[in-house]
Amino acid sequence: MPADPHPSDVRAIPLAGERFTSADSIEVRSPYDDALIGRIPACTSADVDRAVSVAKKAFLAGPMPQWQRAQILDLAAARLTARRDEFAEIICREAAKPIRTARVEAERAVGTFQFAAAEARKLSGEMIPLDAIPSGEGKLGFTLRLPIGVVGAISPFNFPLNLVAHKLAPAIAAGCPVVLKPASQTPFSSIVLAEMLIDECGLPPEYLHIVTGGGGTVGNAIVDHDDIALITFTGSPGVGWGIRARAPRKRVGLELGNNAPVIIEPDGDWQTAAEKIKTAGFSHAGQSCISTQRIFVHTSIADDFTDLLAQRVATIVVGDPLDEATDVSALISRSERDRVKSWIDEAVAAGAKVVNGGEISDDGVLQPTVLANVTHDMKVCAGEVFGPVVTIAAYDDLDDAIAKANDSAYGLQAAIFTRDLARAMKAVRALDYGGVLVNEVPTWRADQQPYGGLRDSGNTREGPAFSVKEMTEIRMVVITG
Repeated sequence: MPADPHPSDVRAIPLAGERFTSADSIEVRSPYDDALIGRIPACTSADVDRAVSVAKKAFLAGPMPQWQRAQILDLAAARLTARRDEFAEIICREAAKPIRTARVEAERAVGTFQFAAAEARKLSGEMIPLDAIPSGEGKLGFTLRLPIGVVGAISPFNFPLNLVAHKLAPAIAAGCPVVLKPASQTPFSSIVLAEMLIDECGLPPEYLHIVTGGGGTVGNAIVDHDDIALITFTGSPGVGWGIRARAPRKRVGLELGNNAPVIIEPDGDWQTAAEKIKTAGFSHAGQSCISTQRIFVHTSIADDFTDLLAQRVATIVVGDPLDEATDVSALISRSERDRVKSWIDEAVAAGAKVVNGGEISDDGVLQPTVLANVTHDMKVCAGEVFGPVVTIAAYDDLDDAIAKANDSAYGLQAAIFTRDLARAMKAVRALDYGGVLVNEVPTWRADQQPYGGLRDSGNTREGPAFSVKEMTEIRMVVITG
């Protein structure tokens, strides 16, 4: 039980079947103007122990029937729809995501719960033809899919509602209790979502626990806990692969980074590509792991494309995320802003040309930046910028463009614009990425698709149908006679 009393200004969180606060707290401030949004409990490893203990008891008591899981998920989709604007404002305030973009995230989360509800209804095993061998004659074989156990979920700041939904909704569909650590910069979306699931949708409180705090305390406690069967993590490659190494006996799903490339062929609709990249490279200040970052443009159209993209980017409205007109606002922290600015400055010093932006405005926001004349060894190309920056490099030969796109530690999503089906299929087969898009930017994602990558981009595929299977174990059943 928590000690008492606790400060009334610390936001209570659903943990171990109660609403928990703590004497120690963490301030959450607006990335845009540094205004105090609220305080959250600074949980400890002991709090994680309490949460896991309650979750494990719920798991051992047996899973909820599938109809009940589906009903909870259906209700979640309905309640999210009704509360869309409320959730959008929470996202906007804590992440500095422009309000119109935040509404899109809330709408996507509705779909994520709907797809998970469908999976909850059809989750099943399969028949195994045992009499396909002589020794199996007279035997009936089939499999069951059973929940794997307690899920430890660690979510990032950039999609504080929908990426949490991609962890919670499949777990509910699979019948798994969850201990969730949201990003400390953006915890309120998760807290309000958890309260909604428990209070309005009928999820038993022992099935969902929020633990707020740092990665070195709460995060490590989740990773190391013997009673957590599966960890789902979205974040940086360094942290993700560290978790994988630290928990070799657990099932660990990682969705990590990228420096998404797009190839624009001379026969492709490069005008449409420029219009799409205006959004795909700068939405939420480029803080998406599939934000368009590396643009490879055929030499014959490179100047025209660059001029058009510059015109489009110049129309982006930068400012207060609560303003309906704003397209791009602040990065998640000043330290991240300064890091991205240093990468831009380093590229310019090495010969890159600033086409747009490159500066910090009076309100402290890094302006949407387009860099031309870049080389592969620059950080803005070789690394994951995770900021409002796109780079342009010209090429003469498609094979060369594909080779440069593949020359990356990452492999999440890539794209090509071309009207030539043979060249499109060549790219589809040759681009070494988890997803390849044709005549679309690599930033496009459907929440039901198998989403994930290769190399430092991770080791799993998200999307409710795929995550649900990861969160279950196959049990083989053999009946004789």
